[in-house]
Amino acid sequence: MTATIAGILTGFSLIIAIGAQNAFVMRQGIRREHVGRVVTICAVSDLVLIVAGTLGMGALINAHPVVLAVFKWAGAAYLLWFAFRSFRSAMNPQGLEAGESSSSRSAVLTTLALTWLNPHVYLDTVIMLGNIANQYGADRWWFALGAAIASLTWFPALGFGASALARPLAKPSVWRVVDLVIGLAMVAIAIRLITL
Repeated sequence: MTATIAGILTGFSLIIAIGAQNAFVMRQGIRREHVGRVVTICAVSDLVLIVAGTLGMGALINAHPVVLAVFKWAGAAYLLWFAFRSFRSAMNPQGLEAGESSSSRSAVLTTLALTWLNPHVYLDTVIMLGNIANQYGADRWWFALGAAIASLTWFPALGFGASALARPLAKPSVWRVVDLVIGLAMVAIAIRLITL
């Protein structure tokens, strides 16, 4: 039980920081668009990566730093493209009711890219959580279960909880600010990725 609680606390401490993935989940929740799909992809991806880390894949990634370098540059490029789209949207803001809906395909592809092209995801789940889990020896899977519980709790809470903000964010002027903040966050995260 101690390992599971440690897994939950460690999982939450790593996942709660608002990064590209969390910003997108929150945006989809606010817009009430494809939230279930987005949340499911994020949670299932985290589960896969936590299991991979617990199985020792973090050591493999550490042994081949070129893998993280490829994800770093691909992820930074995608974040800059996403920032460009947010800035373009801020130039002509629309309220939630008037705004164009994104397609399910677009939401799924963006979620997959923000998850699987993000080196921070690998650093947090595969390397960090994997290394900590393996320090628990025979209880490592209890730690992994705790980290999985954190992910399975966080993503639905963020995505579906953000929908409560939909009404106050129906004004185009508010969306201008939201899109600007998201765009700036994406640029900052891309710069941080490049300078790692």
